[in-house]
Amino acid sequence: MPASLTRRQQEIYDYLREQLPRMPNPPTLDELCQALGLKSRGSLHKQIQALIDAGLIEPMHNLRRGIRLRDNTPAQDEPVASDLEELPLYGYIAAGQPIEAISNPDTIAVPSALRTSKPCYVLEVRGDSMIDEGILDGDWVVIEQRDSARNGEIVVALVRDEEATLKRFEKGRSEIVLHPANSNMRAMHFHPAEVRIQGVLVGQMRRYH
Repeated sequence: MPASLTRRQQEIYDYLREQLPRMPNPPTLDELCQALGLKSRGSLHKQIQALIDAGLIEPMHNLRRGIRLRDNTPAQDEPVASDLEELPLYGYIAAGQPIEAISNPDTIAVPSALRTSKPCYVLEVRGDSMIDEGILDGDWVVIEQRDSARNGEIVVALVRDEEATLKRFEKGRSEIVLHPANSNMRAMHFHPAEVRIQGVLVGQMRRYH
């Protein structure tokens, strides 16, 4: 299983897992577009290819066969590890505190597909600064604990040791830029000494009511 799927990829995968057993034939890309209410066949093809690369869907060498899930059932003699692990839940983007300063956090069960083998923790998102990335108010984000990040990664950044924020990271020659994913908001520019990386986004969970 991959370290993480995007929200759209997870929705497509969940739909196929639920609906394929009820279908007389596996759906084509056009049929899946129609079922999911999507307009762009090309965009769907990219999402399907990502699921193929993740080992969740069979390669579509013959498009007429339709979209089929891979059989990832372990062999009978293969040990099955628990898919869930309790991770620390540090509240609403850590409430502005450094992650390592928070004691006795709550915990939350996280599937293996949404975490990595390195230490991870979970934060609850508040606000709409990352909505264009599909990260909504009330979502839980799974964060791999790190003190550095590559340009383009979504990070938890502690600014001036006062405020923790979830933004896309960019490091220039003389500044760090934290980019929101909301067209109504502007990027934030800081001196490198003002920003401390607390972790990098690797997974996302959502509760539906």
